[in-house]
Amino acid sequence: MRILYIDIDTLRPDHLGCYGYHRATSPNIDALAAESVVFDNLHASDVPCLPSRTAWLTGRYGIQNGVVNHGGTDADPVIDGTDRGFWSRLQIDSFPTRLKAAGYHTVSVSSFAQRHSAFHWYAGFDEAYNVGKYGVETADEVFAIASDWLGRHGRSDNWFLHVHLWDPHTPYRAPADRGEPFAGDLLPGWLTEEVRARDWAGCGPHSAQESNGFAPDERAARRWPRQPQQVPDMAGVRAMFDGYDTGVLMADEYVGRILSLLADLGVDGDDGDGTAIMLSSDHGETLGELNVYGDHQTADQLTTRIPMVLRWPGLPRGEHHQALHLQFDVNATILELLDQTVPKRWHGIGRADEWRAGDDVGRDHLVVSQAAWACQRGVRFDDWLYLETRHDAFHRWDDVMVFDVVADPHEQHNRRDDRPDIVERGATLLTRWRSGLLDGAARRRDPHDNVMAEGGPFHVRGRLPAYVDRLRATDRGAAADALEARWGQTPG
Repeated sequence: MRILYIDIDTLRPDHLGCYGYHRATSPNIDALAAESVVFDNLHASDVPCLPSRTAWLTGRYGIQNGVVNHGGTDADPVIDGTDRGFWSRLQIDSFPTRLKAAGYHTVSVSSFAQRHSAFHWYAGFDEAYNVGKYGVETADEVFAIASDWLGRHGRSDNWFLHVHLWDPHTPYRAPADRGEPFAGDLLPGWLTEEVRARDWAGCGPHSAQESNGFAPDERAARRWPRQPQQVPDMAGVRAMFDGYDTGVLMADEYVGRILSLLADLGVDGDDGDGTAIMLSSDHGETLGELNVYGDHQTADQLTTRIPMVLRWPGLPRGEHHQALHLQFDVNATILELLDQTVPKRWHGIGRADEWRAGDDVGRDHLVVSQAAWACQRGVRFDDWLYLETRHDAFHRWDDVMVFDVVADPHEQHNRRDDRPDIVERGATLLTRWRSGLLDGAARRRDPHDNVMAEGGPFHVRGRLPAYVDRLRATDRGAAADALEARWGQTPG
């Protein structure tokens, strides 16, 4: 059997038709979903890009693998030290190495390692192809490499091919010849002019007044016309949604081309002689929620929840599973489905027996983390998200937020004050999780503590002085004063 992993960067599940989106962004993914089991409540344990893929590779939370940030000490995996053997634990326990133990030839087509100096990504891959554009390539450029490899090797058996498409990631980069496929479609109804105007008065990188960083950038606007620099009106809201959704549609087209190529090669079947297919992402995207207009800065439902479409022999077809899972639980289950043992050091939980039986079972709660923009940890349980913030990425969020993500999926109403029971439960679960992992924590301390000690999350570190000047120049002096009062003499 062959295994294809289609990894679509920054893919938010509720912008796919198979997850209920009203726009036609994903006809090919939807067709694949009809033949697969679709996981509705699957999350990345650590976000965004670098922490997420490191957790995927290692099967371990960032608190123990060492990668939680995009810069500083905790952007590199922890090393073995004096106990290191000829092969490091990173290589021995990596997901690709474990696939090799099952007899698979492992291949990655991705510029991820180059973009993030994440060369540990290659641990266990037999072949790795760097597209060479630091993650700003488009799907046609990735497909050119992936299709060439498939043309040469696709009919062989026992390969694992990772194909990484970036199109939904900022900057929204679909070529001009793609036109405006969603110009006549309704916008998501929750982001009203009232919500936009409230956010316009707010602050933070990628907020409504600076939706491509800390300030508008005319040069970037010329290069990436689909990427809004500001959201001053509902036309700006449309530009954000249309830019993102056109990227999803572009990626979906090339998903279709890859699947068609498998059919041309005669290896598209979903039995043991064909190709198993996994389609997922590294993290989602916040599209206006919490005043983040097109980025992935939080440990909330919108950034940590990701799609998972899995077509595998013997698993259900066309079913949606509701149970809570972390992404590395799927990797652990794949090893079990291949009759392999899940490494003892992994935090992933294998569910092969349950999934073969069609049982929709998972974890009773999830802990998710972010430390590259904000410094946050969240706990997802029942209908709730408990979110604890140590650094607010200059957005002035409450230190504790509680959202009913079923009734309020866009996180507009913090229920902290009227649901003290949820606050208590979330805080208790988070404390227990942290205490249970600290003994084996990377570098013998909680990496979030070190992120704060080093000056805060990488993307906001040292940015406060220039940003408060911008806030005062744009009639947001009260926000500037509040940020200086909180962060002016402390990390950030």
